[in-house]
Amino acid sequence: MATKKVTVTIPEDLLAEIRAEAAERGMSAYVAEALRFKRDRDRLRELSDWLQEEYGPLTEEERTAAFEKLEDLDAEHERRRAAGKHNAGEAA
Repeated sequence: MATKKVTVTIPEDLLAEIRAEAAERGMSAYVAEALRFKRDRDRLRELSDWLQEEYGPLTEEERTAAFEKLEDLDAEHERRRAAGKHNAGEAA
């Protein structure tokens, strides 16, 4: 993957926190990941806005059902993470 060096200005207090968090991955990887996350959230917000314009806002029932599905997905991801850790421990 091609990369390009850029210069950014970051508040000192935020930079200190980021350096502590990014130590293992490195600053560039941390910032690239954060920018991808922000870009993805912006795109999701655009989609959400478009869907609401096109179909109207969610009802409370739809919102509740969506949050329940998300909770189910989170539980499944956690189960898989736990199973992966368990399986990795057995192989060691």
